[in-house]
Amino acid sequence: MKSQLVNEVSGQRTFVVVLDPGEEAFAALKAFATDKNLGGASLTAIGAFERATVGWFDPGEKTYRKIPINEQCEVLSAIGDVAVSDDGKPSLHVHTVLGLRDGTTRGGHLLDGIVRPTLEVTLVEAPVHLRRRKRPELGAALIDLNA
Repeated sequence: MKSQLVNEVSGQRTFVVVLDPGEEAFAALKAFATDKNLGGASLTAIGAFERATVGWFDPGEKTYRKIPINEQCEVLSAIGDVAVSDDGKPSLHVHTVLGLRDGTTRGGHLLDGIVRPTLEVTLVEAPVHLRRRKRPELGAALIDLNA
């Protein structure tokens, strides 16, 4: 992974992160957010994976149903955010649409993705830290604007 701080205004930073082939995207981005002490940020990304797993959140079961993609796919769009979780560490929430060789797509929460050949990510820090809290009644951790 390579990264560069491309802008900083009034303490608000913008980073470009380029992941290398073979890196697992979700873990690498979480590690980056931890290393840079990102308490709140938005992110966008494009690139490709050699394989990935997305998830569809089942509110009845309060869990993600995994959708494996076991082939090369284009990251047509990835958007998400970084917030501080209940354990005080950065938490990522990323949605993605992946394009397959036949032109069909798969989408959902990005659970994991092995980069091939690259993933180009822009992270824009929020001016305040965001807090993500577990909502047991929903089975998910959501941003809490009152925290």
